[in-house]
Amino acid sequence: MGPIWPSYFKDCYSVVFIVDSANTAQISSSCIQLLSVLSAEPLHGVSVLILFNKRDMPCIMSLVEIKSLFRMDDIIAAATQPITILEVSARTGQGLQEVLSWLESIIVK
Repeated sequence: MGPIWPSYFKDCYSVVFIVDSANTAQISSSCIQLLSVLSAEPLHGVSVLILFNKRDMPCIMSLVEIKSLFRMDDIIAAATQPITILEVSARTGQGLQEVLSWLESIIVK
């Protein structure tokens, strides 16, 4: 789906980018996709929420490890957008309240 995303950027007011943190083979690919999204001109000022999903799985990397692989500190420092990072589990509901709070804060703006 990544190749068609740019056709939707023009009308975006925020971005929710979900990473399957249990799929370590795709972490690098997810990072490349994230960098592509963040560098898109129409998205330079929109708020970005990055969700590391499947945090309930038994054999996952820690958030510190994933953030290190993504070089999140460097990405956040260079980004033109405000970026929020949350850990979630769609299965257990972990982090859902924080996601809803973030969405509410974006709508209020």
